[in-house]
Amino acid sequence: MRQFTTGDLNKQVGDVTDAASREPVVLTRHNKPRFVLMSYEHFERMRSGMDPRRAHRISEMPDEHAELFGEAIERLAKGEGYDDEP
Repeated sequence: MRQFTTGDLNKQVGDVTDAASREPVVLTRHNKPRFVLMSYEHFERMRSGMDPRRAHRISEMPDEHAELFGEAIERLAKGEGYDDEP
């Protein structure tokens, strides 16, 4: 997630809002996260529960996700990147 300072918001409103149109961005003040700026569509998906992405505790992660997660961790441990073909 990209981060901007609240000062950046004042000086570069176009850059900040462009980034927020693609993904939520964190606005910091005094080096601490203070706000999240996101598109209205993203907010509505979150609010309505229609966003298919979910965070899971490892103990609650579905088996198929745990398997994919384990494979990805092993690839990273071997020095392979996210975009490398298996």
